[in-house]
Amino acid sequence: MTETDMVHEQIDTIDALMAHYVAGSLPEPARVLVQSHLEMKPDNRSLVNSLELLAGEALESAPEVAIADRDGRLAAIFSSASPVPAPQTAARPKNALFPQALRSLLGFEAEDVPWRRRLPGFREYSLDMDGCEVSLMWIRAGRALPAHTHKGMELILILDGAFNDERGRFGPGDISIADETVDHRPVAEKDRPCIAFAVSDGPVKLTGSFRQMIGDLIG
Repeated sequence: MTETDMVHEQIDTIDALMAHYVAGSLPEPARVLVQSHLEMKPDNRSLVNSLELLAGEALESAPEVAIADRDGRLAAIFSSASPVPAPQTAARPKNALFPQALRSLLGFEAEDVPWRRRLPGFREYSLDMDGCEVSLMWIRAGRALPAHTHKGMELILILDGAFNDERGRFGPGDISIADETVDHRPVAEKDRPCIAFAVSDGPVKLTGSFRQMIGDLIG
């Protein structure tokens, strides 16, 4: 079983990802990615609700355990300061591209992304957060990214547009899960650019033929 910095168990399906989300074992950017997915596809919330229900039933059936130093812990709770209310986040602008969870994490909307050109037809904004590399990607319509695999785990949430690879089509709200077992060459669909939010805990490794790699790098 592969271990990564993102979680200590392999995540290879959406169901497994949702289970880690419910368990609270995902790093913050991955948690926000899943929350954003649920905002874009609220019908998928039913799986999360079922997992939360199962977790609650398991907790209720667990045997009771005595609390060590009960009086001391209660005294500490009652003497602590009242919690500060969480700041109110601004209402999501009409027709905003980013889900509220993602907008709150980054602090800006799609039109304000400080893009950097990485390759012809490929722009990116990236930062390190909670042990993960977090990035927004803009891929020109019809552009192929170089074939690659991963030395860790990568989660990609499609925000707008779509891409296709060896596994199929990923459109708005879909999550691509890739690790060292996935060797793919994402190609943005021809009708519009593909914009995506990615969270990874390891670098990519270019694959494919030299001729194809050069062609994909120059776009």
